[in-house]
Amino acid sequence: MAAKARPTGVTADRNRRVLTIGWSDGTSCDFSFAGLRAVCPCVACRGGHENMGRPADKHLLRLAKDPELNLDQIEAVGSYAIQIAWSDGHSTGIYTWEYLYEACHDDSGTESGWE
Repeated sequence: MAAKARPTGVTADRNRRVLTIGWSDGTSCDFSFAGLRAVCPCVACRGGHENMGRPADKHLLRLAKDPELNLDQIEAVGSYAIQIAWSDGHSTGIYTWEYLYEACHDDSGTESGWE
């Protein structure tokens, strides 16, 4: 994670279906629920253990659409991640702060600017 940026706030807007994360470096990231669900980092969604640890597919994150999907619950996993329960019944993905930060920023650390 660039310069040890840590989350300073997490807000889920269920009407807009957007998860917003503020970071200690002053940036903020808006993730669509559908995008986050599409890039779920769990082993089942990744297609096996050999595919674990890879960065999020930024193209899929931006383009995923599912107007019915909503976030049912979000929980902290220690101090390193969040786990999201989705309205489609899926809840095994653990999204690390590093994974989310990198998904939202380009290689220079600049926000990619999508929702």
